[in-house]
Amino acid sequence: MKVTSFLCGLALLATAAGVQAQGMSMSMKPAASASKSTMPLVDAEVKKVDVEKGLIVLNHGDIPNLGMPAMTMGFDIADKNMLKGLKVGQKVKIQAEMVAGKATITELRKVK
Repeated sequence: MKVTSFLCGLALLATAAGVQAQGMSMSMKPAASASKSTMPLVDAEVKKVDVEKGLIVLNHGDIPNLGMPAMTMGFDIADKNMLKGLKVGQKVKIQAEMVAGKATITELRKVK
């Protein structure tokens, strides 16, 4: 009887913890879902461009909405047209979001 009571209590605690964790995750909005107007433009420098594959390698500053520190890395690009006319060494400002599990440039502005 004691073992059964113990197992029932353990199952109840596990269920309660799962419900609590689920409730917490549902009430918290991921930073990447912030509206574009609230996401920062991040300074970056173009290191490589592949228009055909829709990829760009950037040396970028911190990307707070992705929790990403400054580094050099490759990104998918939401619209290949953003890559036209870019050159290695060019300074840009970017916004990035997670799209289908990949870090993706959603806005790219050339710095004059």
